[in-house]
Amino acid sequence: MADDKGVNVQADEKLDDDEPVRLEPSLPPEIASPLAPFEGRVPESPQWFKDAIAQEPERSLVPVEGANIELLTWGEVGKPGLIFVHGNSAHADWWSFIAPYFADDYRVAALSLSGMGASDWRETYSFEGFATEIWACAKAAGLYEAPVKPVYIGHSFGGSQVFYSATKHPERMSACIMVDTGFGGPPTPEQLKKMREEAIREGRHEDARRMGGPPQRTQPNRVYATLEQALTRFRFMPPQVPGNLYIADFIARRSLKRAPMPDGSGEGWTWMFDPFLWGKLNRDDFNQRGAEGAAPLAHIYGDKSNVMKRSWNGEKNNSPIPPSAPHVAIPDSEHHIMVDQPLALVAALRAVLAAWPATAK
Repeated sequence: MADDKGVNVQADEKLDDDEPVRLEPSLPPEIASPLAPFEGRVPESPQWFKDAIAQEPERSLVPVEGANIELLTWGEVGKPGLIFVHGNSAHADWWSFIAPYFADDYRVAALSLSGMGASDWRETYSFEGFATEIWACAKAAGLYEAPVKPVYIGHSFGGSQVFYSATKHPERMSACIMVDTGFGGPPTPEQLKKMREEAIREGRHEDARRMGGPPQRTQPNRVYATLEQALTRFRFMPPQVPGNLYIADFIARRSLKRAPMPDGSGEGWTWMFDPFLWGKLNRDDFNQRGAEGAAPLAHIYGDKSNVMKRSWNGEKNNSPIPPSAPHVAIPDSEHHIMVDQPLALVAALRAVLAAWPATAK
């Protein structure tokens, strides 16, 4: 996720996955600015990654209730369908080095939800609206022309969206796979107290002060004079050291667009996501509904994910995902599994799709 100074979330809001309480911590450079050492250059990448991104998707825009939604597709229409949904402030290209691994056996699609990527922004957002966008894109990609209904796959915030569809509209899919999707609320008073005490012990007094409840985002995305400056500001939320910097760079470059400089000096670079999305998102229709009557559910998560630790709060049964659903832990991975362990994620998805559920084959 791109990160501008001043991006904040109210501490009293429910957090649906990777939208953490923003503490503005004093982060080490490898977390705060992981791409700075490259000074705008593209990092070296392994051959598997070059081969994957060389399989360019077909790109289109799908009109959905007054907004154009970005859609990427791979593979042949008529094969079983997969549709990938990205996380908060992300975009469809977070899947561009994952999706090609499934294109021989599946018709694969990835979309950018409204307010993110190359999709249009809206005045208001909702879970039901996002569900409609996913469904419309799945239809536009031809995923319902296969003998079986598609499998919905979502990372983080995108996992919350496919979970909503699996519970509210199970007839639209054969199964749903969530990738490191948490359902926890904000820190409890006790947790905040411990976080403040830890910050004080470490001398991070400004962090401790901000833990009282940071303000809502009020400023638009910053415009940077050069691409290098913008890339330097890219980091992940929640904060982590990127497992593979060449993937972080790939994602960051595709998170930016040209924009006029505020002083009229020409064009610069700014982030593509709507900075006010969280303030405009109505989550009343989500309500962490249970999984009764849902499509078959599975969960793949990072074994070092702070999102999952916060969501579970020490108890895995705190999640609305049933304990009976397949749960697969990816070793040595934090929240952004496709960045930390992309090939392990591919292998886990392949294994889950091959063995479960019978209707998804």
